[in-house]
Amino acid sequence: MKHTKVKDLLQSSATIAEVNAKGWVRTFRNNQFIALNDGSTLHNIQCVVDFENTPEETLKRITTGAAISVTGALVESQGAGQKYEIQVSKLEILGDSDAEKFPMQPKKHSLEFLRENAHLRVRTNAFGAIMRVRSVLSFAVHQYFQERGFVYVNTPIITGSDAEGAGEMFRVTALPFDGTPRTEEGKVNFKEDFFGKETNLTVSGQLEAETFAMALGQVYTFGPTFRAENSNTSRHLAEFWMIEPEVAFNDLNDNMDLAEDFIKYVVKYTVDKCAEDLKFLDGRLMEEEKSKPQAERSEMSLLEKLNFVLENDFKRVSYTEAIDILRDSTPNKKKKFNYIINEWGADLQSEHERFLVEKHFKCPVILFDYPANIKAFYMRLNEDGKTVRAMDILFPGIGEIVGGSQREERHDVLIEKMKALGIDEEELWWYLDTRRFGTAVHSGFGLGFERLVLFVTGMSNIRDVIPFPRTPMNAEF
Repeated sequence: MKHTKVKDLLQSSATIAEVNAKGWVRTFRNNQFIALNDGSTLHNIQCVVDFENTPEETLKRITTGAAISVTGALVESQGAGQKYEIQVSKLEILGDSDAEKFPMQPKKHSLEFLRENAHLRVRTNAFGAIMRVRSVLSFAVHQYFQERGFVYVNTPIITGSDAEGAGEMFRVTALPFDGTPRTEEGKVNFKEDFFGKETNLTVSGQLEAETFAMALGQVYTFGPTFRAENSNTSRHLAEFWMIEPEVAFNDLNDNMDLAEDFIKYVVKYTVDKCAEDLKFLDGRLMEEEKSKPQAERSEMSLLEKLNFVLENDFKRVSYTEAIDILRDSTPNKKKKFNYIINEWGADLQSEHERFLVEKHFKCPVILFDYPANIKAFYMRLNEDGKTVRAMDILFPGIGEIVGGSQREERHDVLIEKMKALGIDEEELWWYLDTRRFGTAVHSGFGLGFERLVLFVTGMSNIRDVIPFPRTPMNAEF
């Protein structure tokens, strides 16, 4: 008999004479009541065992974490909290579980403990909800772009260029660590390596995506990216996923329109599809907030934050105007910011971004026209010669969630910027070719997918919104 998902059983419109359900035991009490969950929903279905006619040996094997199959009648539940339950006529143990050693006991666990058991933490309510939300968000990303005629491009994971110019990259090599070939100058001879040159894991698919945009018009990437940044903060991962659209003939204003529309679409889609999971995560966040000092508590619940994004137009503010606002703000004057804003040109921190969103404008904010010296080489230089056509989208509770720009399409200007930053023209010859052969205005942005999941789920640590986090000194699982 084919089994039915727990979610579908709980949503049934009528009782059913015989059903089969398979899943994992959450709890088993009084030798009679099994709480069964199969991952399809936050909720368990109660399975009532005929313990008088069930072998004692089988009853002993019904332990927390065990995988079982139950067959019986779907009937109206006698207990509170759910509409239906299964009156079990046949029970089969599919996989035993050592209840005493099973880490995911039916009690509250710390997030730190759950990270140490990332292979099993998804069996908890919180992480089941997070991963279902992540899945729906991922689908919404593709659906948004596909509905609008974007071409999905798989850009290289192994690359010979550094899109960001940060230099914090993971090297990819087939050279031996013992007896590494050297040049006459004593440097590693990468000509003898697998690719014949120095290569790394990519930090971004943007540069390659730009080349496709200049042929296909509008494209997007959605793939893994890597940063060898030795940071153990709650906002950094060494491996994460990036969403990067690139659109030919779009200027910065078009880019801001696209980014705002995209974010609202995927958030709305997820709010509609994951109502139960988000309600649960909203309650979880409210409980977490209660344990914080009053001054550190969020003024909005999770669902309020999501509606805050959906219901408000994003305020567009120049970097220069933002600096003036921050410089004259009360927390800056009273030196309550950790990073005091004294002059134009400062690189804004999360505390400044959140102040603009949560205190000053009280809506999501798009900052644009940043100082050229704090932004990447590929961003279009403005006529003032000191700012670039960059944009960042700022959200409540999280700060920057999107970074993008109108790209520098002028070959001569791009060359000058690369020279000033010491970027080798020969290394990016193919990128420069797009400025030689049919150049045109084009724009794009990058959105770290985990940061989006972090915002939508209300979690506070980015390690809790990716299945298996990769961080300094941690590559378990």
